[in-house]
Amino acid sequence: MSRPPYEDAASPERPAPLGDAPSDGPPDDVLAADGPPADAVSVTAADTPVAAPPPAGTGGTAGSEPSGDLSPVGRLAATVERLRREVRAAQAEAEGRALVELAKGVLVERLGCGPAAAARHLTELAEQAGVTPLELAVDVINQSAQDRLSEVTLGFLDTVAGRARAAEDAEAAVRLRTAESGALAAQDTQAVADSLLQHALGPLGAVAVAIWAAGPDGSLTLAGSAGFAPGESARWHYVPPDVATVARRGLTERTGHWVESLARTSLPSIGRHLFPDGGRVALPAGTGGRIYGVLEIVWPAPLVPQPPQVVRQMEALAELCAHTLETSRPPQASERPPGPLPDATELMDLAEGLHDPALVLVPHLDSAGGLADFRIQHVNSRFLDPAGRPRAVVNGALLLEAYPMAAGESELFQRVERVYATGEPFRARRMGLTALVDEVALAATADISISRHGSCVLLIWRIEDETARLASLLQNAQRLGRIGGFEENLLTGEITWNGQMFALYGRPESSPPVPLERLAAHAHPDDAVTIGRFLRTLLHHRRPASAAFRLQRPDGVTRHMRVVAEPVLDTDDRPVALRGAYQDISSQHWTEVALAATRDQLAHTEQQAHERNRLTLQLQHAIMPPTHNTPLEVPGLQVAVRYRPAEEEQLVGGDWYDAVRLPSGLVMLCVGDVAGHGIEAATSMVVLRNALRGLAVTGAGPGQLLSWLNMVAHHLTGAVTATAVCGLYDPARGTLRWARAGHLPPVLVNGEEAVPLPLVKGLLLGAVPETRYEEGELDLAAGDTLLMYTDGLIERRDRSVEESLGHLLSTARTVPPTLDQQLDRLLVHSRSDTDDDTCIVGIRVGPRTSDGGEPRDGESRAGESLHA
Repeated sequence: MSRPPYEDAASPERPAPLGDAPSDGPPDDVLAADGPPADAVSVTAADTPVAAPPPAGTGGTAGSEPSGDLSPVGRLAATVERLRREVRAAQAEAEGRALVELAKGVLVERLGCGPAAAARHLTELAEQAGVTPLELAVDVINQSAQDRLSEVTLGFLDTVAGRARAAEDAEAAVRLRTAESGALAAQDTQAVADSLLQHALGPLGAVAVAIWAAGPDGSLTLAGSAGFAPGESARWHYVPPDVATVARRGLTERTGHWVESLARTSLPSIGRHLFPDGGRVALPAGTGGRIYGVLEIVWPAPLVPQPPQVVRQMEALAELCAHTLETSRPPQASERPPGPLPDATELMDLAEGLHDPALVLVPHLDSAGGLADFRIQHVNSRFLDPAGRPRAVVNGALLLEAYPMAAGESELFQRVERVYATGEPFRARRMGLTALVDEVALAATADISISRHGSCVLLIWRIEDETARLASLLQNAQRLGRIGGFEENLLTGEITWNGQMFALYGRPESSPPVPLERLAAHAHPDDAVTIGRFLRTLLHHRRPASAAFRLQRPDGVTRHMRVVAEPVLDTDDRPVALRGAYQDISSQHWTEVALAATRDQLAHTEQQAHERNRLTLQLQHAIMPPTHNTPLEVPGLQVAVRYRPAEEEQLVGGDWYDAVRLPSGLVMLCVGDVAGHGIEAATSMVVLRNALRGLAVTGAGPGQLLSWLNMVAHHLTGAVTATAVCGLYDPARGTLRWARAGHLPPVLVNGEEAVPLPLVKGLLLGAVPETRYEEGELDLAAGDTLLMYTDGLIERRDRSVEESLGHLLSTARTVPPTLDQQLDRLLVHSRSDTDDDTCIVGIRVGPRTSDGGEPRDGESRAGESLHA
């Protein structure tokens, strides 16, 4: 388009200029006491002069040092950032001060007062009007100057004065005057371009600006630019005559050349690859009927129609550029900034073809010729800054200036330095990047690639976002779980497989995917019925379905698979697509087979153990008489026995007992404990028990019986070991002769006293071939109770034998009415925690009779004696 995209509007009335005023104060027609409306003008933070923050150590918060959470490098970077902000604030203050001083000069000339009085009047009027001194100064300058900028500004203010617009719509006055002040103070056209972009065009959404100087032969020379990379400006420093560009169209068209989007035109222009879809405006820069050049303005996005007042602002800026071009000359070839190296030019084109953010770095040398830093010569169109800054801010800056934290823990700068020095490329996955924004460290994770190309370095990073991270997690989960996903379009026949699906099928990724309808052709023939049922549920019943089958792959391997799928229905409940997943369950299948075999083996073992225990129980019943039945009846003597197995799974162990009346009339009492449990212990116990019974008929004493039993245990039972205690009770005399073979001594209970019998010497059975055992003799009185027991009654892992025996004695002191109740009470109060059997044999002496008649009077207890 050749004309600006707006309809002509009637020019608003211009306010009356400042009139003469007496020296004692400003007249009412100079400035109203209430000033301009409070919402008519607003100044952005970038345009308003800001007082410099107090120096460090003065207690001010604006210039405070960074928090202690940062590393030393972070603190240094934060300090550099703070100083940079202070410099920008000082520059803004200096630019604003120039306008304030100019306004004070106007008041001095009009009011005839001194500079101090003019400053005081300006401050008082600003306070009364509720505006800043800078805004009031711009208003004074506009009313006094009556130039093109004043016309544009006052017309804009009048247009928006009657509307309820936001305060930022009225900031044009300050912007234009600030840009004018910066342009007047600039020493060259480059500084003018920087001032225009910062103060006037940047707030309008522009990202770059170029000022072209027109030559007498029709050529164009780039006199100044802002927002472009140094390499881009160097490549476009000169446009020969008759070369059609956007700037040349603006030179030949009176109203300028307006391009909504560069993508819709074939005209080349500076920075086209940076903003391919952006809008452009090229306005002729002329004054006094002569055109000195072109002002080209760049937007990052397609240009929307601009209001008339904005168009006039840009035209006024073009006229301001004309004044600068009139008084300056284009830079000569020797004065132009150095262009990019040939390596950098090729590398910049290469970076534009990459799909990842890339930076082209060139070495920056110090005065001594040493490497001090790297300059960011170019950033490609895919560039994504970790701190969210636009490309124009990073382009052309030094690497450590743009990313000071690169010298920190990530060692990014050191990596770039090493690659530049050695030429060896560097690549890293999930490397930490840190950017400092307002003294806050923002961390990001990226894949880094650094390589040297000639004298330049290409830095590529791919910042990992949440989507990429989740996609990576899903991909790894599918790989570890051996899961592949698919989607099949039933309307077009298009089938989509992920990479894992081809691996499951054993097919190359270049081969076509297999549709579900042909699944049976790739499965084991015996699974055809299962697959058919799966397809009917999915396609005809339109319900999700799953099936397990055996996949026969092209490489001859058979894998056990599970497929799960669901139909995708349209609004009429008709299937339009199928989606689902396959999972290789071969490992699970073989694990289940192994578990089933293990279960069968365990069941067989359990059945054998059950049968073994049943036989053991039968053996117990065959050997041991019932414990709750009175084993024998002797006049004047109660006898009771108890047997308690340690575990239900092994009812018979090595513990045994016996109570029998011998042909001599004596009563033999014994308990024993064979080491171990089970069949081996039970059979050894049978041998010892029966051998002792057979030996007892010889009439020998208990010591001799145990000596013979020791030889039996040592020679005839496979060298088993056992403990035992054996006693012979004479009912007629009321005496007990006893001996022990490594066993606990019996306990005698008389009234409320319970004491163990004094120990007699005796080695455990089976330890040595031959040994002798001592005997003890005890007279029992009426009412006495004697207890023989195995260690399963008292033994505890956390107590000594003496402590456990003390608990047994305290329990035995309580004598219930019957002997059976006393034995049951001992079992109930037993604190044993070992896996051992328990046997108890107890006798209680009743009143003795003489010749079987009346009880004898004057019974007394005799002393004890030991016999070898």
